[in-house]
Amino acid sequence: MNVPVSVYAEMTPNPTTMKFVANKYLLATGDSVEFVKRQDAVGYSPLAEALFNFPFVKAVFIAANFVTVTKTDNVPWDFITMELREFIRDFIAQGNEVLIKMPVAAEKQAAADRPEIAEPSEIDEPILALLDQYVRPAVENDGGAIDYVGFKDGVVNLILKGSCSGCPSSTATLKGGIETLLKQHLPEVKNVVAYNG
Repeated sequence: MNVPVSVYAEMTPNPTTMKFVANKYLLATGDSVEFVKRQDAVGYSPLAEALFNFPFVKAVFIAANFVTVTKTDNVPWDFITMELREFIRDFIAQGNEVLIKMPVAAEKQAAADRPEIAEPSEIDEPILALLDQYVRPAVENDGGAIDYVGFKDGVVNLILKGSCSGCPSSTATLKGGIETLLKQHLPEVKNVVAYNG
């Protein structure tokens, strides 16, 4: 029996992004992918590629059961939310592929823009466990994702994706939430630094 696809729109803390939640999984749990221009999506994500045909779509982030769309500043959400929601729902309902393959080049480029983390640390596992338990669910709830890059010289390096990338409240979340949590549990942590994905 086919379950009808439903998609609802949800505001995020970032005023330029909207989260569109589907009643089915689009990517495997833990996977996420972000496209900031149409060319990057070609051959990788038919959904992202199609969304970039809308002139107001600036970036597309896909994870688990949601798509976060970043819009340009020249059009309010009131005028485009319903259109995007219907488009995403129809795209999924027609059985179109959301993601053909993960873009490796984008990850390599993003890695080149970040500091080099020398080698695995003995506190990588405790950091990941804390992020998985306390941070990831909240960040995904807001239409974003957070990736752990590594730990070096007391500094935890993270990547912010989706609605978290460029969000006005992400600095407060980072310093007031994530940094405080990690420092409380792991005295080795002195600072948390995040880069936009």
